[in-house]
Amino acid sequence: MSDHDIDPTSPRMAPKPEVTKIDGRELKPSTLMMGYGYDPVLSEGSLKPPIFLTSTFAFPSAADGKRHFEGITGKRPGGADGLVYSRFNAPNQEILEDRLSVWDGAEDALSFSSGMTAICVLMLAYASQNDVIVHSGPLYAASEGFVAKVLAKFGVTYVDFPAGATREEIDAVLTKAKAQADEQGGKVCMVYLESPGNPTNALVDIEAVRASVDAAQLDCPIAIDNTFLGPLWQRPLDQGADIVVYSLTKYVGGHSDLVAGSIAGAKKWMDPVRMLRNTMGGICDPNTAWMLMRSLETVELRMNRAGENAAKVCDFLARHSKVEGLGYLGMIKDARQQDIYNRHCKGAGSTFSLLLKGGEAECFRFLDSLKIAKLAVSLGGTETLASHPASMTHLSVAEGRRAELGISDNLVRISIGIEDADDLIADFTRALEAV
Repeated sequence: MSDHDIDPTSPRMAPKPEVTKIDGRELKPSTLMMGYGYDPVLSEGSLKPPIFLTSTFAFPSAADGKRHFEGITGKRPGGADGLVYSRFNAPNQEILEDRLSVWDGAEDALSFSSGMTAICVLMLAYASQNDVIVHSGPLYAASEGFVAKVLAKFGVTYVDFPAGATREEIDAVLTKAKAQADEQGGKVCMVYLESPGNPTNALVDIEAVRASVDAAQLDCPIAIDNTFLGPLWQRPLDQGADIVVYSLTKYVGGHSDLVAGSIAGAKKWMDPVRMLRNTMGGICDPNTAWMLMRSLETVELRMNRAGENAAKVCDFLARHSKVEGLGYLGMIKDARQQDIYNRHCKGAGSTFSLLLKGGEAECFRFLDSLKIAKLAVSLGGTETLASHPASMTHLSVAEGRRAELGISDNLVRISIGIEDADDLIADFTRALEAV
């Protein structure tokens, strides 16, 4: 948002320009997280933004109120110039959104009450009756279920492709999707990716998808769930994606104490979603936004520590006799996946899949024997978490579909935290003895 779009009475941002450079040097996101989007002068000198617990905001004049609602309702492009009502915008949420956009180099960002709220409102904003969504696989089970079960009620269908698909394979899928849309009387409304895919860590070639969409002359956004690697280890907008999606519950929140989501991208892609969010609600609450601003100050430190721990733990696991394989981006064996990693990723992350020799029974014995790592779904927190996707997060996915996506009964998903790496290795050593 440019300075002239900002209400000078709003506590969210100073009327003066933001300091984003020092002597021509671009400041890093980790530096900007300490104050970007907020001026203490406008909030009684408070160093940190207060939590603004209010449902509505007083307008300076009736003319201001009219102008704000012209933006909110779409009668005038650009959205509200100032604060209106907390279903639309509020100081904590707007400061958070400004800071989220910094990490991905995005023009605009929107916050939501959960990652799935972000995904559902995003898809609803772009999908119309009889449209087709093209998506990669695997997806988080709730994301895939929303497309296959909920949107299907309104005539929206889908065509999917495996995460590692080549440019030629993606071209073929888009050709099929266009033909399907023509037959249904709709259009291809979105290409939705998840990379790395949950829970296998399979990577999607974003650059190949971009080239295919352009060659097919599709006028639709490419959206990508970047939760596993963002915001530190992958910047999908740099590879050609239009919209980046997050469960902020994970690495951004990072303390397993909140639920939230976001999307970011060019304003032209954000505006339709913002309008639908204004109607449906789903914006995150001010306390959650405040907590996320706190977490953004340390996200780089936490993610780096967790990534270093994961490398040490996976080095141990890869050599263990009871481990069949690892879906860890620091140990890729497939040449195609390694090529995508080299072009797209800045780090291997700290969430990976562990394939044990055996099946569900062996996985359960391993999980039940952990002492430091917690048996819980979710990822990206300060603590190490482990779960069994086939019987937990992806249980709703049909058994045949799970097999097709590589979500096997002997797969355990592990998210490494910031504990001492040697302590974690000791914990896994003991748990593997039970297998």
